[in-house]
Amino acid sequence: METINLTNHFLIAMPGMADPHFSKTLTYICEHSDKGAIGLVINKPINITVGHLFEQVNIALEDNAMRHDAVLFGGPVKIECGFVLHQPLGDWNSTLKIDEDIGMTTSKDILEAIARGDGPNRFLVTLGYAGWSPGQLEEEIKRNGWLTVEADAKLIFELPAEERLLAAMQKLGFHPAMLSDTVGHA
Repeated sequence: METINLTNHFLIAMPGMADPHFSKTLTYICEHSDKGAIGLVINKPINITVGHLFEQVNIALEDNAMRHDAVLFGGPVKIECGFVLHQPLGDWNSTLKIDEDIGMTTSKDILEAIARGDGPNRFLVTLGYAGWSPGQLEEEIKRNGWLTVEADAKLIFELPAEERLLAAMQKLGFHPAMLSDTVGHA
C-alpha cells in the first residue's frame, strides 16, 4: 500500500459520508503515521461555551471576551476530554507538535494560561478527537469518504467555524454543489 502522511492536512467529508459524526465536517489531521491517525473536527460547535467548560474544570476565566465562544466537537473518541489546538507551539506539559508553529495540547496548564491571558495567541478548544487505526484512513480515502488538502492556519484560527468547510473546499478550487456522493469512472 502506498504510504501517505496527512499530518497538517484537512479532511473534507464527502457527501456520501455514512458516519453521522463526520457528515459535513472539516477535520484537521494532527498526526498520521503507520500507527494510525489522530485529528480534530474544527467546524462543529457544540452547546458548551468556553466559559462553561472552564467552570467545569474549576478554572477562573479572567478574559470575558472568550467566555461565550463555542467549544467544538473534536470527534467521537474521548468526548469527555478537552483538546486545545493552538498557535504558537509554546511549552506545555502534554503537547503533540504538529508542525513548527502548531500544537495540540491536552494538559490543564494550557487552559490555566488561557484563563489568565497568558496562553497561545490563537487556539480552538474541542471535546473529543477523531482516531483511525493503521490503514483505516487510507482505506476511507480510497472509498471516496474524504478529500484532502494541505491545512492553512488562517482558515483554522481566523474564520468562524461555520465558514471553515467551504473555505477548505475552495482551496481545492470548487464549490460543495460540485461534489457527488458516487465515484465516477472514465
